[in-house]
Amino acid sequence: MTDRWTRAEERYRQREAETRRYKRDDAAWEAYEDDTNVIPRYTDEEPLQPPAPTRGGGQRTRRAAPEADDQEPQEPRQPRGRRSEPRGSQTRGAKPRGGSRSKRTRVASRKAAERKRRRRNLWVISGVFVLLFVAAAGFAGYKWVKSAFGPAEDYTGPAGPLVVVQVQSGDTSNQIAAAMMAKGVVASTGSFVEAAVRNSNMNAVQPGYYAIPSHIPAMQAVTTLVGKESRVGNLVVSEGRQLHDQQDVNTGSRKDGIYRKISDASCVGTVTAKKCVSYEQLDTAGASMDFAALGVPSWAEQSVKDVPDRSRQLEGLISAGTWDFDPSGTAEQILRQLVSDSARSYESTGLLQSGTETKLTPYQTMIAASLVEREALPQDMGKVARVIVNRLRVNQPLQFDSTVNYALDRTEVATTDADRAKRTAWNTYAMPGLPATPISAPSLNALRAMENPEAGTWLYFVTVDKQGTTVFTESYNEHLRNIEKARQSGILDSGR
Repeated sequence: MTDRWTRAEERYRQREAETRRYKRDDAAWEAYEDDTNVIPRYTDEEPLQPPAPTRGGGQRTRRAAPEADDQEPQEPRQPRGRRSEPRGSQTRGAKPRGGSRSKRTRVASRKAAERKRRRRNLWVISGVFVLLFVAAAGFAGYKWVKSAFGPAEDYTGPAGPLVVVQVQSGDTSNQIAAAMMAKGVVASTGSFVEAAVRNSNMNAVQPGYYAIPSHIPAMQAVTTLVGKESRVGNLVVSEGRQLHDQQDVNTGSRKDGIYRKISDASCVGTVTAKKCVSYEQLDTAGASMDFAALGVPSWAEQSVKDVPDRSRQLEGLISAGTWDFDPSGTAEQILRQLVSDSARSYESTGLLQSGTETKLTPYQTMIAASLVEREALPQDMGKVARVIVNRLRVNQPLQFDSTVNYALDRTEVATTDADRAKRTAWNTYAMPGLPATPISAPSLNALRAMENPEAGTWLYFVTVDKQGTTVFTESYNEHLRNIEKARQSGILDSGR
């Protein structure tokens, strides 16, 4: 009986092993419904029944009953929740699952195909972007290699019209090349720099404006730049020069005014195609009441507004010195550039902070400085400035011949009684105080002398010889004696 129980248990274990081998978990299957990698479930057509061994080696179709008590041994109970049927068998009355499985398989296939198409499209788009990036990088690399190792681009055709290029203070060859290229003079900065290093005169190029033909070879651009003929807009205003032209009584020659100097410096082009801002255009622009457009500084606006002659309102606001302006601008633009630059130059001396000792405003200080410029040599400027301050304090007329000459077309050192008797806004013989405007372009030395006059009590001075010797005194009688010395030297002779 023990052997039969043993064989029965062996057969039970074999059936359980076969059942577990093919049994599926429906809950797990549902979880993997959309997985395209799920392997279709295997289903046996018939349950596997392992053959029962017999003593004679054959197969038995019927299990032998136990010998002891004529009862078959009870099989162990199945675990709760598990099926005992082999995989592939169906419970009586259950609905077949084949149709549902086929439908899920087709849905999964379609989704897998759709994902495959999306991945394929993504790869195609990515490939296009990669190709475009590679092409752009290749082109950029080509341009870099060409610029770094190949010859720089240069013009070879005929020259175009003249253009004005500015060279600023401290500019390097690369910065000048950039300005040239921006104006269309050269085709590339590299070609200009290559030409510049071959020309030693590039080291002598001064800040300013240059008229250069456009679309020319770089070597020609460098040669033109270093040549003297290309400099334009360069203005030199001498100390004591006035805005308008004057004529000398003795020689009859014209003394060019600042407007005439500006007009000459504004010319661009050859003799046959020269373009200039005219003297008349500058005179008209300088009389405008738009002070902001003319660059009049705020500390001078009210005084300029009160000037009785509009054509003289900018007198003294263009300082003596060397200036550069853009000749391609209008007359108004040129004047604004020069007046603005001059104002900054005046202010650099401390003009706006002066007046504590002299009791003069910045504009009055500039007027007085213009008198110093016209009346004194550099070594006497401090003393002449003190005479002006001393006379203004006692309300004594200044009686300067330079103020009489300012309103005259024909001038000389000496003045006539008739000229001195004419009452104008500038004649300091006919009225006390300062003139209505400066009478010339003062130098910075004259301005500094007026800001800080030399200490003294002088009220009079006169130049006694043609060498410029000037004597100062506080005594009127001594002053008369000094005037007689001047007459004897011939310095006061009139050419009228």
